[in-house]
Amino acid sequence: MSIGALAARFGLATHVLRHWESMGLLAPGRDTGGRRRYGADDLTRVATILILKEAGLGLTTIRSLSATVDRDARHEILRPAAEELRSRIAAAQASLELIEDGLGCTYEDVTQCPNYRRLIAERTGSRVRPENG
Repeated sequence: MSIGALAARFGLATHVLRHWESMGLLAPGRDTGGRRRYGADDLTRVATILILKEAGLGLTTIRSLSATVDRDARHEILRPAAEELRSRIAAAQASLELIEDGLGCTYEDVTQCPNYRRLIAERTGSRVRPENG
């Protein structure tokens, strides 16, 4: 399959596949004219790269993963990524809670909502004042 056909199959620009090749993530064969030719293994590889990117891994990490078959090495590569993802999930969960609290707050002025006031107090290091004081 040509670079254009492979790119179209995954909705990618051809320069993306060339970049991945320059990084060592892809190694397509060449025809007699020197044009890239992609086979079934390349299809699997592109799908794998896309899945790992969707999981939040960078191309350098993906390259490191593809270069190892050692379980311990794989764990060393993935452990920081897992920790970063846990941190992003916690931040997203806190954001969702803040938004849901805002949706559920009955005050006209959101700054009077108890959760908002608690968060501001935590950030400023001050005590939460009573609602009417």
